[in-house]
Amino acid sequence: MTRFGLFASAAVLALSVSPAFAAEDIVIGAVYPLTGNSAPIGLDAKAAYEVAVDIINGTHAPIPMVMGKGGGLDKLGGAKIKIIFADSQNDPQKARAEAERLITQEHVVAIIGSYTSSTAATISQVTERYEIPYMSADNTSPTLSQRGLKWFFRTTPNDEMFSAAMFKFFAEEGEKSGHKVKSVALFHEDSLFGTDSSNVQAKLAKEAGLTIAADIKYRANSPSLSAEAQALKAADADAILPSSYTSDSILIMKSMNEIGYKPKAVLAQAAGFQELAFLTGAGPLAEGVMSRSSFALDATKSRPAIAPVDALYKAHNNKDLNDNTSRDITALAVLADAINRSGTGKPEDIRKALVATDINGADTIMPWAGVKFDETGQNVLGTPVIQQVTGGVYHTVWPFEVAVQPVVWSVK
Repeated sequence: MTRFGLFASAAVLALSVSPAFAAEDIVIGAVYPLTGNSAPIGLDAKAAYEVAVDIINGTHAPIPMVMGKGGGLDKLGGAKIKIIFADSQNDPQKARAEAERLITQEHVVAIIGSYTSSTAATISQVTERYEIPYMSADNTSPTLSQRGLKWFFRTTPNDEMFSAAMFKFFAEEGEKSGHKVKSVALFHEDSLFGTDSSNVQAKLAKEAGLTIAADIKYRANSPSLSAEAQALKAADADAILPSSYTSDSILIMKSMNEIGYKPKAVLAQAAGFQELAFLTGAGPLAEGVMSRSSFALDATKSRPAIAPVDALYKAHNNKDLNDNTSRDITALAVLADAINRSGTGKPEDIRKALVATDINGADTIMPWAGVKFDETGQNVLGTPVIQQVTGGVYHTVWPFEVAVQPVVWSVK
């Protein structure tokens, strides 16, 4: 046989054998705002998922986190995770339509998303109807997991858990430093997120014996918040508790500054306040602002996976991980782990694997106790932190055992 004949025979043999070993991709849909006002958030999420896919599928040195060894899904013959992105434009009805398209046309086995709770509400209705898992990566409205859904799972803490941590922080910081918060002003947009957040905070404030000096609801993406800034100044609470997305978080800080009001403390319900766009848009006005957070970039000692994952994300998107993007990477890793443990990649088996999830916090990049879902699909081991902006960067100030610096009680 000629050399060409040998090569041709080998090629035919390779083609005839390789399909028997090739595992099909496991396709997941991701619904985010990729255009419109919230596009920067959606595009950051897209970058986070791309990094997570590279970690799960790629060949690299092991990263000390769930699904961090690379090489794909070993229990599914090395199958790779594939993400198909869909643009919600931050519109709940558009999100609903895109979720249905991903299921019926792209044949995804699960959907992950979706930044705002209002879009999560409609997406999860679709996934429930079609009986595929919805992984809520960064939606925090408590009501999402109170609807009796079988296919809804949420890795992130919800606003009840976040708000409870905020008020626990007030109490413990008051005992430690003597700086006691006695009154709060609630400031929230008129969305599902803002309304649920303020309701929880009002309840917790009353239970803690704090005065609610103001409860201000405003229309999201308002062109002006001057009247609201005046109302906050008149209330002059010990702490302002805003629940706002990025453009509004910048605008309220500028509006308070324009009328010469320097609040005693601002402790935000994350969202826009945890974005790089807030730090750059508010500039020096962000100094001293506090926010609850799911993530602590400075917790590298207890979470060794943070450094390599952040380096990968920064190389991919030219910025560090934040509260949102860290939750995105974690949610996809948890979902991929369940898909792998399912042994089949079928939606019902994935759901059963998610129900059985029990991941130690040390095996993630998050400062959580771990990931374990209750009967509503809520992760009960998500333990938030409180951070404060100093020098233009968020630093962890609570819980005290993971804090890297003490609280500074002033907003410049």
